[in-house]
Amino acid sequence: MPVRVTLDRLIVARGIKARDLAVEVGLSETQLSLFRSGKVKGIRFSTLARICAALNCRPGDLLDYDHDPADLARADDDGL
Repeated sequence: MPVRVTLDRLIVARGIKARDLAVEVGLSETQLSLFRSGKVKGIRFSTLARICAALNCRPGDLLDYDHDPADLARADDDGL
């Protein structure tokens, strides 16, 4: 999937430690690490909002997308 998590870039740019961010947001270090590595299938909007509040950013700052026409073919499989 061409959606990539770009949280590491923000962590470096803000000069904070991932451990400190996890504490502030209320996640375990493992949960934050899984999100950072893109190994999660989804994230709750409330968690995303807490991360954005802690980093003073927008959701689009945490995610990036590389266009892949095959994503449209998969639309029937995803549900919502």
